[in-house]
Amino acid sequence: MLPAFRNAQNSALAALVSNDPAKLRKLGKKHGVENLYSYDEFEQCLAEGIDAVYITVPNHLHKEYAIRAANQGVHVLVEKPMAVTEADCKAMIDAAERNRVKLMVAYRLHFEKSTLRAIELATKGKLGELRFFSSEFGQQVDPENVRLTYSVNQGGGPVYDMGVYCINAARNFFRSEPIEVMAANASNGESRFRSAPEMTSVVLRFPEERFGSFTCSFGSADVSHYALIGTKGTLSADPAYDYSVPLKQTVTIGNRSSVRQFRRRDQFAPELIYFSHCILEHKEPEPSGQEGLADVRVIEAIHQSARQDYPVRLHPFQEKPRPGLHRHIAREKPTAVHAKSPSGEVA
Repeated sequence: MLPAFRNAQNSALAALVSNDPAKLRKLGKKHGVENLYSYDEFEQCLAEGIDAVYITVPNHLHKEYAIRAANQGVHVLVEKPMAVTEADCKAMIDAAERNRVKLMVAYRLHFEKSTLRAIELATKGKLGELRFFSSEFGQQVDPENVRLTYSVNQGGGPVYDMGVYCINAARNFFRSEPIEVMAANASNGESRFRSAPEMTSVVLRFPEERFGSFTCSFGSADVSHYALIGTKGTLSADPAYDYSVPLKQTVTIGNRSSVRQFRRRDQFAPELIYFSHCILEHKEPEPSGQEGLADVRVIEAIHQSARQDYPVRLHPFQEKPRPGLHRHIAREKPTAVHAKSPSGEVA
């Protein structure tokens, strides 16, 4: 996100907050930011003329920092998953509404061309009547990474981190909300999976007798794939969810197949541009807090089903505006910050 400010024309990086003084000094120097604060100085930072904050602390802290920002009258862009529980999401939404600030969840793929093109093909009937969606999203995660050191109750594990992409994709392809969840966890016995499972497999039942299924893993080789199957054709994406490599789609209708590759672009600047535009033009953002809530309620049902070894029915949920191709904002790729990926490798 930090390099993306170079491609964002309507916003500027004004301050950095961290409890790591060395990191603060290094990133402050790299990005020309003089206003550096610790977490204890968060309110002081916000009081220094800050318009908006991007929250990327561990998942179980999203609610706390979003509400603290909203109470200061500061707009909030928060990483996905929005929070750990449905109740936390609702508290964040209430705080934003009470303080009249914008709340947006950082779904970068809502602005990414290959994803938006897939949604357009699906919704315009090019694939016929959509029947099922399947996906695999996995990687090897370092045992010291926060995604494994925290339990599922604190937002750890592969569903919060990777499964949320699959859930969001299925919901937006089908243009509806799942009504039932079936899920199971598995682990290979390694010590790094003591607090959170190695992998989770999920089946989502959607209205009109449609299925969405996926497996997400913290103990597999890198995989990033989805397939959308209709009565007339199929669409597959591989890689599907990445931001560091070109993305590729294959569409097959009847006996004819076409392959399209999307070159690597900056997926983070469009989020900044759109969010800032919503603030400046007094418009409600999409993806909103309701979009984040929609995914988190499914995640909670997934973990409940896995614990109980039984399907979980979901209560009705009011559908909100969804992404479309009009949302695409093209920006060239940024220079990567010297930061560690979940696997421990330097990105």
